[in-house]
Amino acid sequence: MLDTRVVSSWWLSVNGHPLEPLAIDVTDPFTGTFAARARPAAGHADADLVVFRRRRVGTGMREEVELVNHGLHDVAVEVELACDVDFADLFAVKESRVEPGPLVEVDRGPNEVRFTQQAGGRTRAVTVRASHPGGPVERGLRWSIGLPAKATWVLCLQVEVAIDGALIEPRFRCGGDDDEALPEQRLARWRATLPVVDADDADLTGAIARAGEDLGALRIFDPDHPELPILAAGAPWFMTVFGRDSLLTAWMTLMADPSLARGVLETLARFQGQDVRDDTEEEPGKILHEIRFGGAGDLSLRGGQVYYGSVDATPLFVMVLAELRRWDPDDALVERLLPAADRALAWIEQHGDVDGDGFVEYRRRSERGLVNQGWKDSWDAVRHVDGELAGTPIALCEVQGYVYAAYVARAYLALEAGDDAGFVRYRDKALDLRRRFNEAFWLDEEGWFALALDGDKRPVRALASNMGHCLWTGIIEPERAEQVAARLVGPELFSGWGIRTLGASMAAYNPVSYHNGSVWPHDNALCAAGLARYGYTDAAHQVIRGQLDAAAAHQDRLPELFAGFERGRLATPASYPTSCSPQAWAAASPLLWLRTLLRFDPWAPRGQVWLHPELPEWLTRLRVEGINVAGHRLTVEVDHGDLEVSGAGPLEVVTTPRPPLTTWTPEAPSR
Repeated sequence: MLDTRVVSSWWLSVNGHPLEPLAIDVTDPFTGTFAARARPAAGHADADLVVFRRRRVGTGMREEVELVNHGLHDVAVEVELACDVDFADLFAVKESRVEPGPLVEVDRGPNEVRFTQQAGGRTRAVTVRASHPGGPVERGLRWSIGLPAKATWVLCLQVEVAIDGALIEPRFRCGGDDDEALPEQRLARWRATLPVVDADDADLTGAIARAGEDLGALRIFDPDHPELPILAAGAPWFMTVFGRDSLLTAWMTLMADPSLARGVLETLARFQGQDVRDDTEEEPGKILHEIRFGGAGDLSLRGGQVYYGSVDATPLFVMVLAELRRWDPDDALVERLLPAADRALAWIEQHGDVDGDGFVEYRRRSERGLVNQGWKDSWDAVRHVDGELAGTPIALCEVQGYVYAAYVARAYLALEAGDDAGFVRYRDKALDLRRRFNEAFWLDEEGWFALALDGDKRPVRALASNMGHCLWTGIIEPERAEQVAARLVGPELFSGWGIRTLGASMAAYNPVSYHNGSVWPHDNALCAAGLARYGYTDAAHQVIRGQLDAAAAHQDRLPELFAGFERGRLATPASYPTSCSPQAWAAASPLLWLRTLLRFDPWAPRGQVWLHPELPEWLTRLRVEGINVAGHRLTVEVDHGDLEVSGAGPLEVVTTPRPPLTTWTPEAPSR
């Protein structure tokens, strides 16, 4: 909560011994039930005492403890809760560098334990309340009860947080009606919007069902604008707004719920850069990288600290606005957000090109800022073939693709508005960038695109997954796409579970690094979409199958990333230790797979839906019900090659692949 660990220890014991776990049941993203038993008496294999703990989390926590005596005799039972609070910084926890902080005072009463800390001019408090009075222990409470045979004893524990005396209202209270709780209502509404998928591949249906649940869990709501759902980047480390993560996830989830993209765009536009500030790397028109709370007491986004160190969120903002319009032609929304899109494009041209070479680069302006500011933002993520770190300013290949796609997007928004001059202006910018990119980044000897240009304009010749994003955006000339496709699914990059972030022959390759050889599901989903866009559907299916197998190995949930070991080395993909799970763009990846399999591309303002399913051999039947396009709920069914579409209303269904926008840009198509 507020980027702070609130409860650092929560330990329940019975008769002085820890509980022996039996099962865990997570029914909702914020609900878990833990079954356990007390330790058997000496000389006995079985225990008579069973404990169920039902926990619900939401700006606080409630835990119901149910103790059942299955024995034939009355027993005396001692139940103890020992807990602690340290108010540790979230990233100190993640990186195992938590050090003792300011003193936390503990006050105990018969029904509660209160932890209070004075630090940084603020008073933070956590109160644990119990439904039954108990005896105080050092940092908790103890209950001594007599439990008759076959009887049950129930205890309710409630955790509350307060900042400077102001209570943060918990979502779930002891004695409260959970059906009326806001998380329950929001989750029910979200589930009702999701498409229903039925297929003859259980891994696919399982992954998509899990995606819906995880994305529902990662939606957050700004109290200042509760009508706008926003996407947090991932649990537990990134439960806040990230520009890049939220925008890419919004794109992927259009097939499920366009309202997520609306909420993301509206929110990011409210925080769009206005001034030039070195400490936060803010610049006019720039889209934020992240919002962090740092212990502030205000749960609204305006109470957070905004950091702008992202080179790609700004062009992605323009891309998502135009793509949303293809699904939901809301003129009022475009009219409201088009000025923000134009400010974003102005940033690209006035601030994004750091050294004036015509490409968008990054170079941090604060010593506290991120060294690397693309999606691979770890300090060592951009290296030459020999492992040398690339010097800044760095022009990443995929960022040029995003900028190209932003120009194309703006050209079509101009076209739809009847602005022919605007169309020509942005079309020409797109075509010029595409030409210069293919000249400067293509490595003819290697047969792939450079990861980046470094500060000396040397190509970073490393073989990396980033060029798959360039297929997705369409900046790659068609005559070079075949070599790129072959590299992406070749043995250096493709592990069998997915495309690695860095090729295995590169000096910096490490399969258990964050960005130098690991496998990221969202990266793979974008690569697969790009492969299909250029017609390499077999390669796209190969990537999707590997990712499906990885999801099945993780109970249908794709983690943020996993290790890049080749598939023959281990029977399951190896985990990355601090990977978020769930994580937004990983959770959304199955929805983009679905769109890729169906070759589904709406163009609602023109009254069209382009649809050309190409299913792999392992998938012969696929039915998707409830795809929301311009207020129409489409059902698409593919059965052994036969296609049936219903619910399109006045929309024309075009059963051929939609040509990439790049082939439409030289001339304005008729309106």
